[in-house]
Amino acid sequence: MNHYPASLKQLIDNLARLPGIGRKSAERLALHILKAPHREADLLAGSIAEVKRRVRLCRRCFALSESDHCPICANTARDQSRICVVEKPADMAAIETSGGYSGTYHILQGALSPMDDIGPDDLRIAELLNRVKAEGPAEVILATGTNVEGEATAAYIAEKLHLLSVRVTRIASGVPMGGDLKYVDQVTLKRAMETRHDT
Repeated sequence: MNHYPASLKQLIDNLARLPGIGRKSAERLALHILKAPHREADLLAGSIAEVKRRVRLCRRCFALSESDHCPICANTARDQSRICVVEKPADMAAIETSGGYSGTYHILQGALSPMDDIGPDDLRIAELLNRVKAEGPAEVILATGTNVEGEATAAYIAEKLHLLSVRVTRIASGVPMGGDLKYVDQVTLKRAMETRHDT
């Protein structure tokens, strides 16, 4: 790596910090950016700066948004009586793509993980409980992952929600144990939403 100029090495180092990007991939990306026309590199840099400046969390569901409320929360045609709880914005996007759900969402921004020192106070669980108290939905659907962390998170939330006398369901059928929702195909995910069950 000593054969590269300092600025290129720094770009490689920065790209290698991104999740899922190893040193070799970072090097390939950096060399591609270097070879790209100035306009293309400027567009990439500009879009990174723009997303950092404009994107924030929806005040209601904590989805990614460019305004106080995301397009789903702002859409009065959505079924406001159902809240689907997911771990990450990518999980919400996967369910939306499946076409099997027309209600609202609540994004926890993670899952319980004692090994990583992530407890209930590190997630948007308190906000969910306050939202359920304020809005009184007919159903809360727990669509956290089916790995150990996702199951623990669903069990914890279900226990808290049962005290609020709200119907709590959990997606199950078709989603493999240990699977990550963003990698589940659309047909399977749609079936899982349609065949959810009470916890």
